[in-house]
Amino acid sequence: MEEFVVLVNPEDEVLGLMEKQQAHVNGLLHRAFSVFLFNNNGEMLLQKRASGKYHSPNQWTNAVCSHPRKEETYLEGAQRRLKEELGIETELSEKFNFIYKADVGGGLWEHELDYVFTGNYESEFNLNKEEVEEVRFISMEDLDQEIANSPEHFTEWFKIILEEYKHHF
Repeated sequence: MEEFVVLVNPEDEVLGLMEKQQAHVNGLLHRAFSVFLFNNNGEMLLQKRASGKYHSPNQWTNAVCSHPRKEETYLEGAQRRLKEELGIETELSEKFNFIYKADVGGGLWEHELDYVFTGNYESEFNLNKEEVEEVRFISMEDLDQEIANSPEHFTEWFKIILEEYKHHF
């Protein structure tokens, strides 16, 4: 099924729809969301993107990143992708939003108005292997160390969003 993203201006006013991959080729600003999940020890959930993803395969990133559909709120999209990718449901809280642009290789760009949500989760996962290779929890200190030592193991947008997250908390 062809996926479309919602193109917007910096004020989040809708400009139209575009096929997802084409929006990434053109580097056009579109709606997105990112979910950071934590366990009761304060560790962050990371997912390793599946090897079949058309960009950034086999790289670690936050719990879920994706795009709301045309008639979907950011929160509804985030909850949908938690189910589709990780096979879970949990309460989410919107924390902030910002605009970023990241070169993800292969002539593709993520240029997103990104709404960031957080939540807690302490149970089992039912991973969609077409989307997610594996998941793991990690302390923020260990995460910072891994990114410093091996930045190529992490998606470009995750490194940007993580820094923005740290500015807010």
